[in-house]
Amino acid sequence: MGFYTEYLGMQLDFGGLQKERKKQLLRISELRERRAILVIASDLLKPNSTIDYSDILPVQDQLANLKGHAIDVILETPGGFAEAAEDIIALIRGRFDNLGIIVPGWAKSAGTILAMAGDEILMGRGSALGPIDAQIGQANGKRFSAHAFLEGLKQIKEEVAGSGKLNAAYIPILQNISPGEIQHAQNAQAFSERLVADWLEQYKFKNWVHRRSSNAPVTAAEKRQRAEEIARKLSDQSRWLTHGRSIRIAELEGDLNLRITDYSKNADLDEAITRYYTLLRMTFETNMCKLFETPASQVYRFTGVQKVPSPPAKPMLPQTQSLNIRITCDKCKTPTVMQANFAPNLPLKQGNVPFPQSNILQCPSCKADIDVANIRLQVEGQTGKKVV
Repeated sequence: MGFYTEYLGMQLDFGGLQKERKKQLLRISELRERRAILVIASDLLKPNSTIDYSDILPVQDQLANLKGHAIDVILETPGGFAEAAEDIIALIRGRFDNLGIIVPGWAKSAGTILAMAGDEILMGRGSALGPIDAQIGQANGKRFSAHAFLEGLKQIKEEVAGSGKLNAAYIPILQNISPGEIQHAQNAQAFSERLVADWLEQYKFKNWVHRRSSNAPVTAAEKRQRAEEIARKLSDQSRWLTHGRSIRIAELEGDLNLRITDYSKNADLDEAITRYYTLLRMTFETNMCKLFETPASQVYRFTGVQKVPSPPAKPMLPQTQSLNIRITCDKCKTPTVMQANFAPNLPLKQGNVPFPQSNILQCPSCKADIDVANIRLQVEGQTGKKVV
């Protein structure tokens, strides 16, 4: 029987899923012999699920609960802002000397960039990283690869140089491109590559002192050369063809020459990580879009509620006195973190606003009214407690 079938048969409610996740987190921590373990996860299919600056506060909050010199981060993300990933790594590296990145599912785009900051990258049979070619957004909502954009311009330039004339079909395209956009694409691509190269050289290759094939010593210049080569290959859109391409262990170790720890070779660790990941994906079958947690604490974020879940048969999250709920204004896109308290007179955490008794939240930016009545119903239904 598969783990998913097993947990479905247990008919776990929201609190039951959390309890089982925490049990597997502790098990992973024990098997890895690390006291500190942090989860940064988002649902790949929901809106507002990419890595962004709003993730920095919950990561910082959860890190405050951890001690030790080494940490493992379980990472699940479709990508996001490389600049936010850089700030998250700065927070983690400011607290811990050694970082292991565990990817049980997908860590694409900015998630791959973040993974390259690990002293060790752990993946299993179903794990995948992705290309890091920077994605450029336009005002009309279109997104495209910075690498593909620059390669296209290069091909047009070479065609003109060879023929001595410009194909008329290119004129309307080029008229809509400003020098600033070209520079932005160049900068975005260079930034992603530099982050990966710097982190590989500084962390992943820190203890690489001898070549596996010849046992010859490795120089600092050789480390930098290998790091830059991997970064270039990961950002080469012509190699991967699509930004969503899954890059698995065989390609990472073969084509990219990047050593990966295959945790599936350790039966106990493989089971613990696979069980945790199964429970994580089941948790995302609710309206949750992001999760940050340690074995003893958590921060949840929910999407807009489309339906109200049925009340559970028993109370959930009995030890939780409050929840942080992130909501984004539909009008101006400003995020706000509401604090739902289940006991009176609890202090507000810094940056939070109280859950409104009237169920109408006023956007702090544009002052628009946001109806959170359905969110109250969802939270009370999932916790079995009243928001006070």
